[in-house]
Amino acid sequence: MPECQNCGAFVTERYVRVFAPDGYTDVRVCPACEDKVRDGASVREARSKRL
Repeated sequence: MPECQNCGAFVTERYVRVFAPDGYTDVRVCPACEDKVRDGASVREARSKRL
């Protein structure tokens, strides 16, 4: 099952197809991550805590 490389949370295969770079089977950051966010094609530290 696919999971987030940052927090280990489960993500769907559909989420991986949309948000993971080509050739990856897991995503680098997911909506459950509080400390990182996607920023275009990269990942950056969150500026504030997400709820």
